[in-house]
Amino acid sequence: AVVSTQSGHYGRGWNPPTMPAYHSKYNEAETPCLGNVAMLPIRTTVKGPAARIDEEDIIDETLYYFKANVFFKNYEIKGPADRLLIYLTLYTTDCIVKLQKSPSKSQALKDMYSLAIAQFALPGEAGFPLNAVYAKPSGAEVEKLRQYLTQCRQEIGQRLVEKVFGDSDKPSKWWTCFSRRKFMDKTLTPLGRQF
Repeated sequence: AVVSTQSGHYGRGWNPPTMPAYHSKYNEAETPCLGNVAMLPIRTTVKGPAARIDEEDIIDETLYYFKANVFFKNYEIKGPADRLLIYLTLYTTDCIVKLQKSPSKSQALKDMYSLAIAQFALPGEAGFPLNAVYAKPSGAEVEKLRQYLTQCRQEIGQRLVEKVFGDSDKPSKWWTCFSRRKFMDKTLTPLGRQF
């Protein structure tokens, strides 16, 4: 039996409407790609290959849409910037898992730096969770993509510490509550490796 949707009850055979995931506004931007990942400019002081800008960037977009996008199990890729958005969203989840265990804001900054520069898998390598939708970079692109993602990881870690800790020395539960969520049911952290 199906209960009327007008009464607010869910019944068998009725699926609640779904919201579309948020996509990057940078998908249409003319930008170089490494493999099939957009190499977008970012607002940063961190050394690396990314062009620097003084305006909103893909990292702001990732953090702004994180709390909404993290609930999605499926995500339609509409361009190379979406691949970067997916990677950064997965990395943000790893950061939040690490931040919830940080005893202070100063330790959190150190933890984020350590996590950012730790060895990680690139598209096409064993251990990368989304090899089916990412092209393997070739030749000199491999090292450039590693440097670019490391730069993005460092920048997102710094900005996330400011959001999660603010002026406090304890992480906000309104961010740490997302530590158990897995965007697209994936994680960048290899199985068996804990923070």
